[in-house]
This record gives sequence, C-alpha cells and structure tokens, in this order.
Amino acid sequence: MNEPVNVVIFEGTAAASPVEEMLVQVRRALLHDNLDKLRRVAPVGKVYLITNNPALAGMARETGAEFLLNRQHPDSFHFGDELKRLVREKNMKKVFYLSGAGCPLITASELKEICGKLAVRSRLLYANNIQSADMVAFTVPDGFAGIELPSTDNSLAMTLRDRGGLELELMPQTLGLLFDLDTPADILVLGAGPFAGPRARAAIDAFSLDYSRLERVKKVLGDSYQDIVLVGRIGAPVMERLNELLKLRLRVFSEERGMKALGRLERGEVISLLGLLIERAGLEHFFDYLSRVGHCAIIDSRVLFAHHKYEFSDRERYLSDLGLWEQLEHPWLKEFTRLAAECSIPVLLGGHSLVSGSLWALTCELDPARSGLGER
Repeated sequence: MNEPVNVVIFEGTAAASPVEEMLVQVRRALLHDNLDKLRRVAPVGKVYLITNNPALAGMARETGAEFLLNRQHPDSFHFGDELKRLVREKNMKKVFYLSGAGCPLITASELKEICGKLAVRSRLLYANNIQSADMVAFTVPDGFAGIELPSTDNSLAMTLRDRGGLELELMPQTLGLLFDLDTPADILVLGAGPFAGPRARAAIDAFSLDYSRLERVKKVLGDSYQDIVLVGRIGAPVMERLNELLKLRLRVFSEERGMKALGRLERGEVISLLGLLIERAGLEHFFDYLSRVGHCAIIDSRVLFAHHKYEFSDRERYLSDLGLWEQLEHPWLKEFTRLAAECSIPVLLGGHSLVSGSLWALTCELDPARSGLGER
C-alpha cells in the first residue's frame, strides 16, 4: 500500500571564518531552492528541516517545511542518534534523507521518481552512493531502534544495508543526483557554469572568486587528447563519463574510496601511494612531476591530508581549495597550496565532491548536448 514519504533534511552551520560563512550563504540559497522543488512533489508527506540555525525558520515557513531547531554544539552532534529520535517521535515509515546542500541540482522530476519509488516499495534502500551518500531513501526496517546509526551521514546507506536487511538499489548517475556542494571548489564549478539557479547565482556573485585556474582546466578538458591527472577518491562512473564524452587521456591515481564510511580516517589508517611519494621526494618535486605527466590536475587533497595525519580546520582546507596560500599559517599546507597555485599546469584542489559531482558537472558543461539535463 502507498505510504507518504517523509523528507528529512539536516543542515548544520558553524561558520568560524569568512571563507566558511561563504559556504553557509551559498548552501542556504541552494537549500531554499530544494525546499521549493519538494513542494511540487506529490508523494511527499511532511518535510522536516533540522538545523542549528534559527535564521532558517522563515525559509521553512515559506516553503511549508516543519522547522526543528537543534541546540547541540556541532562537536557533540550525533547524526544517527538525531535521525533515529526523529523517526521514532514522528512514527515515520518511509524516509527520504538528504543533507542541506546535498544534490542541489536535483530536478523536481527526479525528486518525484525517488519518492514515488519509495512510496510503493517495501524494504527499499535507495541511495546515490553506497560509500558516501548524500541522499538515502529507505523503508524504516523492523528493529530500527536497535541499529547503531553512524555519527555522520557518509555511511548511513552502508549501515542500513548491512544491519537493516534492506534491499539496496543505486540511483542513476545524473548531474542532479551526483553534484554536491561541500567545499569552495564546488562553488567555483557552480559559479563558473550554467547550472546555478537565481538564488544560488546571487549568493555566489556576492563574492569575488578567482575562476582563472578552473577556466584553464576547462580549456584542457575541452581540447583533444590532453593528459588529465586525477588524484584521490575517483570512482569508475566518473572515469567512464570522461572517456565517453571528452577526447582526453586519463592518468588516474584512485585511492582510499570510502575512507570515512569504513572508519579508516577515524582510525588513522589512511595510506596513499602519492602521499608516500611526497614523503620521499618532497612537495616541490611532486608538483614538478605532475607538470611533466599531465596538462592539468584535479586533486582530492583530503586523502593526502589524511595520509600525513593532518587534521586541518574547515577554514584551512577551504583557503587551500581557493589557492589562498598567503592566509595559511601551517607550513606544510601553505607550501602545498602555494606550489599547487604556482604550478606550470592548472591544478584544482578540493574534496571528494570535486572529483565526483563537480567533475561530472564539468562534463555536462563541455558537452551539453549529451549532458542529460532536465527540468531544474
């Protein structure tokens, strides 16, 4: 029997610096757009917005969402416990979870397809990524209260599959279901491309961002048979997409996929072949080698940070993504960021989202005829 789907959105904000506040402002605009889209989706019952930001109450009222203020400090917030409590208190049977700016380019038709599938299926687990999901639609399993859910949402899908006895299906690979906004690198891709809605465009344009390295990378990607270096948690679908739509040669160093979901980061077990190379050769030689084997490089720097056991703050990581090495104090990170910015080939730095959804967005921009874009 069809049951209403409850949409649960968690959006936490704890900006401690201007660069973090930039992300908060853009995420807020994207969240507003997604709440508007959800109003047009028939199978949706209630939409719950859980946040530590009281300023989002007006947005929730405007879009018909129920606003729930979480007063916990971000350092003590436990995602799994809060999700479980909400599911129990609201007696939910069908849950569609997404993060505040998770999949901001999703279309209304894609939302309808996800909620419609969940409404008529039993024991369904429908996610856009098993190892690092931004969206998870699921039937609440028997014994849900006894399942130990993860402290962050990265491994929610994996936990429900392994401990909830649900039948996993992966969502299609589309721009709307893959693009996520986690770091300033994703803001650059969104700001320099054609996909941002009016609210997001206004929010991004309020900041003076340097798109020069990104434009150089796009020029290389659009050329014929240039060497593209991809470093980090690179998935097979992105590699297949690049090979299918663009004329290029890939040099891929894919390492540590699932490092968060599998607990390797938390346990200090992350190890990177390129991290070992940096240890032996040094940062200057590493970037020199990059310029000798590729015409551009796109780097998920979080793997290298974890390999070296560096626990940089959001501010430090974000400044590095933007190439603002002069504002960094940590000697290694400052040198890493400076050499990336000054490398003879264009180098983009970011997190997992840069080498997944953002890279996918670049393929859509460079080959719009085959991008698979629909109603936004």
